Amino acid sequence: MVNVQLGELACNGLEGHFGPNVAAGTRRALVHYAYKLKAGRRPLAVPGFRDDSPQPQAIFDLTLDKDSEDALAREALRQQVSLTRLATHAVFVYLAELEFLGMPPRGTTGGSCLS
Repeated sequence: MVNVQLGELACNGLEGHFGPNVAAGTRRALVHYAYKLKAGRRPLAVPGFRDDSPQPQAIFDLTLDKDSEDALAREALRQQVSLTRLATHAVFVYLAELEFLGMPPRGTTGGSCLS
């Protein structure tokens, strides 16, 4: 299980691409990040300059497949960050990649992330 804590920017980005189902968008981001790790393609590392996150807008737990959870846990340990912090970072990496690929937002942002 992965504890996820997302701020306003991450929530709005996920809502923009996936609509109100932020958990589904987060799951896609984490599985994508884990796939890159398992394939030997190291995604961007968690930046060291961002130690304190703003107040989370959404807090929830996600259960992923065992291989993905294990890959994320190993990567968090390797980078010496919490699994929660790595999960937030994975969401930003995924959103940046969607933007780079020219994937237009399909959902709407409406603040449904508030929990």
